[in-house]
Amino acid sequence: MNQRTAEPTTPVRNFSVLLSPTPRGAHQARRLGAGQLRSWGLPVDPARQVIAELAANATTHGRVAGRDFRLTLHVAADTLRIEVTDTRGEHLPELRPPSSDTESGRGLLLVEALADRWGVTEGRFPRKTVWAELRFPSGRTP
Repeated sequence: MNQRTAEPTTPVRNFSVLLSPTPRGAHQARRLGAGQLRSWGLPVDPARQVIAELAANATTHGRVAGRDFRLTLHVAADTLRIEVTDTRGEHLPELRPPSSDTESGRGLLLVEALADRWGVTEGRFPRKTVWAELRFPSGRTP
């Protein structure tokens, strides 16, 4: 029997890269993610800012010496899913207002404001993935 597999009507795109858990790695995540979105013909902002915040969190709060973090981008239909996986599964992010005397702690508030949805998926120990989804305006997906 010959069966045909249904082909998706819109392309599904994936990009994934391992990066060092350093400020340089976070910068590379932002730069590489933006470059990949451009190559797909998709809008770079606000995704670039979400990538920057999630990568900065991975290098600040999810850092374990000698263990890289992973940036993954998935595009399906009109949704971009940004995932950042690190190896500090015991440190789950919390959305809470930062204290007024600190300069940090606002990253997830920014992600909350820019993303349509976001969350955390616990992976095989010791991993966790912080993800955010952004929907494209109609007609913006190639």
